[in-house]
Amino acid sequence: MAQGLLIDMDGVIYSGDALIPGADKFIAELLKQEIPFMFMTNNSQRTRLDAVRKLARIGIKVSENHVYTSAIATGKFLASQIPGGTAYVLGEGGLLSSLHENGIALVNTDPDFVVLGEGRNFTLEMVQRAVDMILNGAKFVITNRDPSPKKKGWDNLGIAATSAMIEEATGIKAFVVGKPSPVMMRSARKALGLETAETTIIGDTMDTDIRGGVQMGYKTILVLSGITKKEQLIRFAYKPDLVVESVNDLKLPLPWW
Repeated sequence: MAQGLLIDMDGVIYSGDALIPGADKFIAELLKQEIPFMFMTNNSQRTRLDAVRKLARIGIKVSENHVYTSAIATGKFLASQIPGGTAYVLGEGGLLSSLHENGIALVNTDPDFVVLGEGRNFTLEMVQRAVDMILNGAKFVITNRDPSPKKKGWDNLGIAATSAMIEEATGIKAFVVGKPSPVMMRSARKALGLETAETTIIGDTMDTDIRGGVQMGYKTILVLSGITKKEQLIRFAYKPDLVVESVNDLKLPLPWW
C-alpha cells in the first residue's frame, strides 16, 4: 500500500525566512525514496511558483506539483458548486490565479460568491461593497480562518479578523475552505493520489493541521518547531499519533508504514 505525506510549511519547514534545521535533509530523503508528498498551506496569497521559489531560497528544490494551497482548494470548491460562476474577491496573487484557472469569473457586481483571502490591497470601501453583495444573496466563502499571530509589525491581520468584520456586518457566517476544513484536507489528499489510510499529515498547530487530520482519519505528526508547545497538548481532547521536536527527528519509514 502506498503511503504519503501532507506537510505544513511555516513552523515545519521554515520559520519566517529561516530553514528549520534538518528540514532540507528530510525533504531530500522523501525525494530520494520517491515517497509521495505535498506541502499544504493555508496561505492563499502565494501561487505555487511563489512557494517553490521561497523553498528554493532556503535550499529545498521541489516542483509546483509538490505545493497545495487554500487558494487552489477554494478555486476547485467554487467550480464544484457553480461551474462557470462569478466572484467578487478580496484577495491577491494565488487566489486570483486559482479562480481564473477553475473558470470562475471575477466581477464587481452581482457575484455568485464573495471570496476573502489574505491581502493588504483591499480597502474598507471594498469591504462595504462585499457586505452589500452578501446581503443581496452572494455566498460568503473564505480561504481559511487563520488568526493573527498578534506580533508587533505583522503585515497580515489574519483572515479570522477580517472575516469577523464582514460576518458582524452581514449576520452571515462564512464557509471556510482551508485547514482544518474537510474540504481542503480531502482535496489535497486526492490531489496527491492517496486514500485515507495512506495519508499522514505533519504540522505544528493543533487547531488546524492536527485537528483536520484527526477529523479526516489521517495519521498525524505534531512538530514542536512552530506554534504548539508540548505543555499545551493537555488542553486538547484529541492527540497526534506522534510528537517530535522537528522533522529532523523523523525516521523513514514511519512507524505505521
